[in-house]
Amino acid sequence: METVDVVIVGGGAIGLAIGQAIASPERTVCVIERHPKMGMETSTHNSGVIHAGIYYPAGSLKARLCVEGRERLYEFCERHAVPHRRSGKLIVATEEAEIAGLEELEAKARANGVAIEMVDAAFVRSREPHVGALAALFSPSTGIIEPESYVRALAAVCADRDVFLLPGTRVTGGICAGDGIDVATESERIRARALVNAAGLWADDVSVAFGGQKFSIYPCRGEYAELVPSKRGLVRGPVYPLPHASGHGLGVHITPTTYGSVLIGPTIRYQARKDDYENDREPVESFYEPTRKLLPEVRPEDLRLGGSGIRAKFHPPEESFADFLIAWDTECERLLQVAGIDSPGLTASLAIAERVKELLAERL
Repeated sequence: METVDVVIVGGGAIGLAIGQAIASPERTVCVIERHPKMGMETSTHNSGVIHAGIYYPAGSLKARLCVEGRERLYEFCERHAVPHRRSGKLIVATEEAEIAGLEELEAKARANGVAIEMVDAAFVRSREPHVGALAALFSPSTGIIEPESYVRALAAVCADRDVFLLPGTRVTGGICAGDGIDVATESERIRARALVNAAGLWADDVSVAFGGQKFSIYPCRGEYAELVPSKRGLVRGPVYPLPHASGHGLGVHITPTTYGSVLIGPTIRYQARKDDYENDREPVESFYEPTRKLLPEVRPEDLRLGGSGIRAKFHPPEESFADFLIAWDTECERLLQVAGIDSPGLTASLAIAERVKELLAERL
């Protein structure tokens, strides 16, 4: 049986961020990922936005770790040449009735310590001449990032710090045993002093496999359209509507990417399967009205279908908010849960890693 100090289950942005943060000459770390490459699920199936920390309840982990993680992420991208841009973002009101919603969102952002400014239609036109708005919130600290490059950079740092990376390896179960935890894969057994459950969409299954506490991850699919290449110049930076009243998402927004395309989405739909990205896709026509509300000049033929992603929601559809779970398990004392990491998980990833590092230091 192989022996390491910490096994991390899940090789997405969260698991890799944790791996590079906790590795040291005195601590051996192993990251296990079931897919053949790291970060093939939620980490690279998203809008690629570096969030400011606007939307989350004051004092929540999502609020605090987003604000802290945002600046850590910008610094990491600069240091490791990850394509990114501090683009700023507009959250727009296209009718009078929405201005009160902007004011509520402004108050929430300020409670989280986020710099934000209420601006008028002239300001919007100066930044985004093709966007229709009566007023908007301007967030200067929002940005965009290339998620695939970020995952590769995290994996490279892990390798430089002698983290064992095991892609294409499926965890089949394990046993909490006294001062350690035994991890079984399809090819070997590993003994660890602690296990970090950063398995994303599959975190609930991993918890049960190790005799940990029971919880549910609710897969929630978001789909995208794109602007055709000739219309990409209609926007310069991210443009958002007010978020869904349900709390389930931030609304169908328009996001330029670091590689030149312009995403429209995501939609939001709870579903049963955690791996169903394509069945019963929304038709491209369904994206037209949400896009036209923000970009009045757009025409149906200016849109084409894009990709999709699946969020690991920690609350069912009848509820509006659940915070990250970052805590030692209540049933297995060597199991550290890092679960329910939906948006703003990518932005918060490096701050989440520091939180995990602190928790591990308390027990190891």
